[in-house]
Amino acid sequence: MADESNTGQISAVAETNAEAKPTGKKQRSPRRQKTAAEPVRTAAKPAAKIRKYSEPEKSEKLKLIETQVAEGKGTLKEAIKSAGISEQTYYQWKKAAKSADEGDKKPLPAGDELADLVQLEEENQRLRKILAEKLRAENAELRKRLGLD
Repeated sequence: MADESNTGQISAVAETNAEAKPTGKKQRSPRRQKTAAEPVRTAAKPAAKIRKYSEPEKSEKLKLIETQVAEGKGTLKEAIKSAGISEQTYYQWKKAAKSADEGDKKPLPAGDELADLVQLEEENQRLRKILAEKLRAENAELRKRLGLD
């Protein structure tokens, strides 16, 4: 066991050593507190007012943009700007409209899909036969020209 009276001498020696060594760091004065200044007003445009458009307004603006671009009255960016919306808004609306259109389509029942598949296969066979006949006729004509028959 350590003698408790002995620890007092060690702490006294540590204090004298601490006083002898300079720390080398300057004492800093406390920082000034920032004053609550008025917000800095910049020359930039003020933030645009958030506007909520109804679904008919959205579709109307999308149609307007599409017609302007189709008629060649400018680029897509110009048409979007003339409609008064941002490009990001345009693409978000377009994506939402596309997903809504896909949601409206009803999937065909399995029987109808099978019937459509059979019909497509029959049409495919018919077209292959027509192509084969045309290729045979061209091949025969080419052989005649070359004198191979």
